[in-house]
Formats: sequence, structure tokens, C-alpha cells
Amino acid sequence: MASGLVDFFHHNLWANLRLIDACSQLTDTQLDFTITGVYGSVRATLMHMLSSEEGYVRRWHFTAETPQPPLKEIGTFPGFDVLRQRAERSGKELIAVAQLTDHDEVLHLDDGTYDAKVIIVLIQAINHGVDHRSQIATLLSQQGIEPPVMDAWAYNDSLS
Repeated sequence: MASGLVDFFHHNLWANLRLIDACSQLTDTQLDFTITGVYGSVRATLMHMLSSEEGYVRRWHFTAETPQPPLKEIGTFPGFDVLRQRAERSGKELIAVAQLTDHDEVLHLDDGTYDAKVIIVLIQAINHGVDHRSQIATLLSQQGIEPPVMDAWAYNDSLS
């Protein structure tokens, strides 16, 4: 059932960590740079992307308990060590969800106001991550900074 799907989440985790590592080398000015058409600054987009990922997996605890408080409730940027730890936890949790859950189970989201199958949440998690990693790559490129290569070819090369 989960064959192949899990690979998307291994790539997602790898790409998130690669991006976090690249962004950890930036100055505050570079992290706070923004342009029209993206979510926000590099820093804000990283926080949004990773807090959303924590949200997608908050109901599961296959790999570890959900860190508290959730990223979305932290008022200030927690630093790259914390972001990396959070990304590792939520990324591993997404892998476990893809492997271990019934993808047809209906979840009652947003305090029961919205229903969606687990597979929809998984699709959203992948789509959301790709979208925001791309926005951060654009923000870096607009500053003359070469973004890390996060495509499937680079991921494949990292596996060797």
C-alpha cells in the first residue's frame, strides 16, 4: 500500500534538512529578505513550512512525542538547531504515517469542521513542502545566493 509513497517523504525530509543547513549560513539580512509573490521572508517561510509539517502529524506519535510548544506558537525564531530537530521529527513522523496508517481513514480536521482522508493530508504535506522550498530558493536566487539543489536527481546522488 505505501510502496513508493514513502520515498516522497524520505526525499521531503532530505530536502528540508538540506535547505535548513544552507539557510543556517545566511546573515540576518538575507534571512529577512522578501519579495512580492512568496509567503514571506526566508525565515518566515521556513517557520511556516515546518510548523505546518508539525501540524500535519500532530495526531500521530510513531517516532516521538510532539515537541511542545508547537512551532506555530513560538513567537521568535528558535534558531537552526531547533528547526533541524523539529524537521527531523516531523519528517520521520510523515514517513511513519505513510508506512503505517490506513490512507483511507477519514480525519476530522480544523476542530471537526473539515473532513479529509489521510492520503489527502499526505499529498498536502508533500505539495506544501515543495511549494515553500521553491519559494525560499527564489528568495535566495534573488539575492544572488545559489540555493541548494533539492531535486530528485540530487537526492538520488546522495543515496550512493
